[in-house]
Amino acid sequence: MKLIDPYSRILNYLRISITDRCNLRCQYCSPRYQIPKLSHEDILSYEEILRLVRIGVELGISKVRITGGEPLVRKGVCEFIQALHQVDGIQDVSLTTNGVLLKDQVDALMGAGLHRINISLDTLKPEKFKKITGVDAFDQVWEGILKAYQGGLSPIKINTVALRHFNDNELEDIARLSFAYPFHFRFIEYMPIGNTEEGMASFLHTPEIKQRLTDRIGELIPVEHHLNDGPAERYRFEGAAGEVGFISAMSHHFCHTCNRLRLTASGQLRSCLLSDHQEDLKTPLRGGASDEALSAIFLKAARMKGVQHGLTADTPVRVSGQMSSIGG
Repeated sequence: MKLIDPYSRILNYLRISITDRCNLRCQYCSPRYQIPKLSHEDILSYEEILRLVRIGVELGISKVRITGGEPLVRKGVCEFIQALHQVDGIQDVSLTTNGVLLKDQVDALMGAGLHRINISLDTLKPEKFKKITGVDAFDQVWEGILKAYQGGLSPIKINTVALRHFNDNELEDIARLSFAYPFHFRFIEYMPIGNTEEGMASFLHTPEIKQRLTDRIGELIPVEHHLNDGPAERYRFEGAAGEVGFISAMSHHFCHTCNRLRLTASGQLRSCLLSDHQEDLKTPLRGGASDEALSAIFLKAARMKGVQHGLTADTPVRVSGQMSSIGG
């Protein structure tokens, strides 16, 4: 049996949230009120996650991304990444981070076998960074990005959530960095997940961003899409060292190509980021379930994957789960 959903999409990509804790409080991610954090006992152990990964591999999982919360706040993450690389059948391991702790962990991450990394950066202005994240840490993040670059991590993807009236006047400055650095700068449409401080007025759609960049910088030249690219549309400017990309979950959803499942820090398996449906793996896992029984839960989650998410830029419906606990 393989993970194939009712619409014949092959699910070979597992995103794993290893913690719901984060050292930032980004406005579009964190709720207005403080929600209780999971206790240590409520979070899957690394050994439990590795068992589930091995089961997933038997069902066709070959690609894994580590997320959070902020994954670098959890102790032992480098050893965990090294263990993932040793699982037969895992062909690709990557990490998404806010970059605050990256500078001090780059060497250990690379020593664990990590080659690819995504780093969230929504502004180039330190004062604006502090406003949106609640922490004065822009310099730490940028130093971490440069150290990752100097250390040889590649590709380095810089993720920017595009927000109207907040960073829309910086998007071309961020895109221009692709002339100086061989990074992949990716603009992501805001998704209404959880009880956050952002509203419908924050939506800034990909077509508008593309037009701004074309008018003010130059032609966007398409870049060939590769197997591990995910949903981003890739482009470059003439003469640029790097790329720009667009992830358009709201204005032009890419559900028909989705190959993902998501394992939350609390042991829930979700077939869609933008749906609240999930299957409980932790309870049977800790209750002595066999690998076959846990495999059946993976297969059930695959069968529950919808043809597409129901959110659009014109529909003020939100996913009730918090991005910090789902894992993005």
